[in-house]
Amino acid sequence: TMAAGATATGAAAAAFSALSAAALSATRARARNFDKWRWLEEVDSERALGWVRERNEELPFSGSGELFTRLKAVFDSKEKIPFLRKINDQYYNFWKDERHERGIWRRTSLEEYRKPSPKWHTVLDLDALSREESEKWVWKGAVVLDLGPGCASDRALIKLSPGGGDAVEIREFDLVAEKFLDADARPFRLPAAKTSISYKDANTVFVGSDFGPGSMTSSGYARQVKEWRRGQPIAEAKLVFEGDVSDVSVGGSYIRERGGVEYELMNQNTGFYSSKKFVRSVKGIPGLTLQLGKNGAQHVALPDDVELDTFADQLLVSLRSAWKGFAAGSLIAAPAKAVLSARSQDDLSKDDFVVLFQPRERIALRDYADTKSRLVLRVLDTVKSRFETWQYTDGTWARAASPKLPSGGAKAADKGDGEEIATVDCWPVESRSSELVWITHESFVQPTSLLLADLASGAEAETLKKEHEWFDAADVELTQHFATSLDGTQVPYFMVAKRSQGGPRPTLLYGYGGFEISLESNYQVTSGLGWVEAGNVYVCANIRGGGEFGPEWHQAALKANRNKAYEDFEGIARDLVARGVTTHKQLGCMGGSNGGLLTGNMLARSPELFGAIVIMVPLLDMKRFNKLLAGASWMAEYGNPDTDDWDNFLHKYSPYHNVDAARRDHYPPVLFTTSTRDDRVHPGHARKLAAKLRDMGAREVHYWENIEGGHGGASTNEQRAQMWTIAYQFLSHALA
Repeated sequence: TMAAGATATGAAAAAFSALSAAALSATRARARNFDKWRWLEEVDSERALGWVRERNEELPFSGSGELFTRLKAVFDSKEKIPFLRKINDQYYNFWKDERHERGIWRRTSLEEYRKPSPKWHTVLDLDALSREESEKWVWKGAVVLDLGPGCASDRALIKLSPGGGDAVEIREFDLVAEKFLDADARPFRLPAAKTSISYKDANTVFVGSDFGPGSMTSSGYARQVKEWRRGQPIAEAKLVFEGDVSDVSVGGSYIRERGGVEYELMNQNTGFYSSKKFVRSVKGIPGLTLQLGKNGAQHVALPDDVELDTFADQLLVSLRSAWKGFAAGSLIAAPAKAVLSARSQDDLSKDDFVVLFQPRERIALRDYADTKSRLVLRVLDTVKSRFETWQYTDGTWARAASPKLPSGGAKAADKGDGEEIATVDCWPVESRSSELVWITHESFVQPTSLLLADLASGAEAETLKKEHEWFDAADVELTQHFATSLDGTQVPYFMVAKRSQGGPRPTLLYGYGGFEISLESNYQVTSGLGWVEAGNVYVCANIRGGGEFGPEWHQAALKANRNKAYEDFEGIARDLVARGVTTHKQLGCMGGSNGGLLTGNMLARSPELFGAIVIMVPLLDMKRFNKLLAGASWMAEYGNPDTDDWDNFLHKYSPYHNVDAARRDHYPPVLFTTSTRDDRVHPGHARKLAAKLRDMGAREVHYWENIEGGHGGASTNEQRAQMWTIAYQFLSHALA
């Protein structure tokens, strides 16, 4: 009995010891994960806003003065190009200036627009609406009723954001009477939420929104699509499609195509780069029979990571991965009947498709514009753009002539032969009923020109507007260079600098490097006025993670390979010093959003390379990014911190966790900017890292938070001018 008791006592002691060890381990884990500044994630709490006000008040950069005055004058100027959207026989534009802080939606005719000072008719005045309703409305666009080619539109769904975030209020607008629909017209209207909405017909919409518990994904977007009839309470609208909570979002659309073909489509966006495509109905394609399953829809037998578009009775497929012998980055087309008749990918063969674009070394498809019978592809050739064109006639695709640009832009646009570093862009005037396209031509030092081209006639494009030269670029040179990254990859970058000034100079390196976004040679008013005109150097980095060389350039820096983007950026920084352009003390870097994560990592990884760092609307806490606002939707880019991804790689590029008090004297001056009303990237990211750096005694930490503005950081021209002035005042101070 005594032996049994001793054994039991020993077992109890061992169990107690194990429990104590487990408790100690858990306590240590909690201590490691303790976040002293978590309270700054409480966006509107008085304590957090008090901290924000203190930081704003102590900021030594006023955001005012000559640069602010000049920038605001540019943003307000009537010499800006008013870009157009054709609705019926009128051309609409949304405009802000000194008299219209919130902006006006206005229209004119094309004949009037061609005049130096066209007359405009105001359709909707957001300033007046904001005063009337005591709300700071920010324009987020209009969804116009589309009943097919040649049909007039008399309705639009206006998206208004209170403060500039992604959440929008939906109001239906009468384009004929030019007013919001009265209650007796039973308009579609929804309160502010992250809503997706489109017309199915004049009296029906597809809508995804916050309908209550269970209606949103973990990313904060709609996971249900409802078919909502006019006059019907939204609670009674028919649920027609539903995704999973773990999805990014779902959405529905009804497309009236060329030739009388109609598609009812649903997308289940399972990740940022993946979506399951479904078709609920098709009209105008004889002999096609759908097999409807879950959600009353048929799954389209294509890889989840393709982008799918329609063109008459054809489907356009953009490949992110190699498939059926086609390279990643290809654009292929096939008859919709062939694709939608397939029950699995095995039912499709390479012969079902026509190749419209195939990537080559350093040549990638950026995007395309569709007209009545043509596709104008915008191709990046070593990050310089040009056009390639196809025409669809009688079921056949054939190469066609590209838009003809006037001399000075035509050669680079048509040949891409490297003689001009410029960017051309193109989009349709009326995609399914006209061969007219809008074209822009610009570069870092060449103001934007807006042109109109008729692809049917083949005539040279007509120049409609030219932007004013906002900064003196007479002595400024735009060049392209290549730096060698750590693994030997050649990484391109653009440099803008005055020819007449030699020797090391203050230099600003800008980058993004994520989400397949390409940084091209676009006219930069803010950097031109705020930086280059004073004799400083501006550099734009085309690092991996972007889309400059297609999907593979992007995928090379995903998740565990994120370091490649940072090594590319560091390689450019070292190359600028090695070439004598600048010194490390004179080199600053800037980035926003994912680019803010980039520059945050420069602070944590490579502070010795930079004399100043600007971190704008950033992600910085990569342990909690997926729990803050839309962060869960970006796990396809970064990884999932709630899995082994955190220990395997994510912790390595979380600036919030990697700044170190032992290195506080090595950190260069840093400026954080963000917006209280950013409902995409949580302002807590910037708040927390700024607070942590200040607490550890880093020598110069500045912070500015705009109380409204959304993810862009500003919602009015005055706020934009102030934000950029603060950034360049900081850089001028730190890199002097």
